[in-house]
Amino acid sequence: MKEPNLPRLEEFRQLKKEIRGSEEHLIVGIDVAKEKHHAYFGTATGKSLLRKLIFENNRKGFETLLHRADAIMRQEGLTKVVFGVEPTADYHKPLGEFIINSGQPLVLVANGAVKQNRELLDGRWDKNDTKDCANAADLISQGKFLYYDLPGPEILNLRNLASFKKKLKAQEHSVRMRIRNHLVTQFFPELDEYYGHREGENLAIVKWCLNPALVAAMDFEQFFQMVTKRNTGAAQRERLRLIQEAARRSIGCHVTESAMFEAKMLVEHLGRVREMIAETDARIAAVCRQLPGHQSLMSIPGFGPVVTAEVMTALGNPYRFTSSKQVLKLAGLDLSASRSGKNSANVGANISKKGKAPLRYALYQSALIATSRNKYFVEYLSRLIAGRERERGIKTKMRVKVAAKMLVLAWTLWKNEEVFQGKYLLR
Repeated sequence: MKEPNLPRLEEFRQLKKEIRGSEEHLIVGIDVAKEKHHAYFGTATGKSLLRKLIFENNRKGFETLLHRADAIMRQEGLTKVVFGVEPTADYHKPLGEFIINSGQPLVLVANGAVKQNRELLDGRWDKNDTKDCANAADLISQGKFLYYDLPGPEILNLRNLASFKKKLKAQEHSVRMRIRNHLVTQFFPELDEYYGHREGENLAIVKWCLNPALVAAMDFEQFFQMVTKRNTGAAQRERLRLIQEAARRSIGCHVTESAMFEAKMLVEHLGRVREMIAETDARIAAVCRQLPGHQSLMSIPGFGPVVTAEVMTALGNPYRFTSSKQVLKLAGLDLSASRSGKNSANVGANISKKGKAPLRYALYQSALIATSRNKYFVEYLSRLIAGRERERGIKTKMRVKVAAKMLVLAWTLWKNEEVFQGKYLLR
């Protein structure tokens, strides 16, 4: 798989080199909104050409923007143009795709940079759309912008599925906490002691037997059959007997009909959400298998379908990175330190944590598994720890280093379309 956007990448890198003080570039800063966008037209030397253009979030509005840019370029004798947007939710995406498909260069201006640069424009702190688009143009003229990544359909499909799964997981957690911290805590607080084990049985109790008085009045065999799907032995029966005994002395609130209805609905809703997560996972795995780098990443010890999908989603395409430092920055695994004052020479560096937190988490879990089960990674971890065995927390620190190594390995193997071999790790 080759990078379909290589010309855009080369154009972006060239723009970074030549934009400062350029007398041939028209800079268009755009403040994005839901219905109408604001645009500012200026040059890299600080000259304002059009302070305010308001255009609608539709094809006619986008075409108006391009036509006005073309007209100003002809009037001012400029030969090149660059559009810049500050990402705002998903509102900027239709505009970004339209500009790129029109063959025009587009860059991103980071939200943090916009905020910090705002008061430097005129020494004020207030915010408005007209100033924000001028702010974006000012940052572009300084070369402070990012590459606008618009991947191919396969990666775009994968990212959409990953985003959807993230929302589903948040919804799942919300429902679980509602069940445990609202229903159980209020109506059957004694159940919480046993809630950490056999979640399926706990949910069945919440759904059918939220009222402790109902559980206490039941015959044990009837209770057992109601909340279990299969008999797994004496430990299971003893646990349910203890729950029934706890129900007999429960101090829970009076269970209303509405509470029982809520419990039933929430448990069923949780089941539906989990089915959607499982189906989404299957769809993500199917998309990943279609990508050429799938086998390369799956060959790395500790990499399963979930971690492989997370890495593919984050990197998008390995050919858009020119060095391992860029890959590590994406994950926030690059080293940084605050060195100031007389003790600055002794300050140790830590990972920046400025990148993608889910990617860091997935890589650390992979490192944890690989350094426990794979002989090459066990040996690699031993070499990192050698001489520092008594240092507090050294294994955790070195596993973070292994996680960074795994990310670089994944990027390299994917790019070269190779599979993992122990010799790659021990170089």
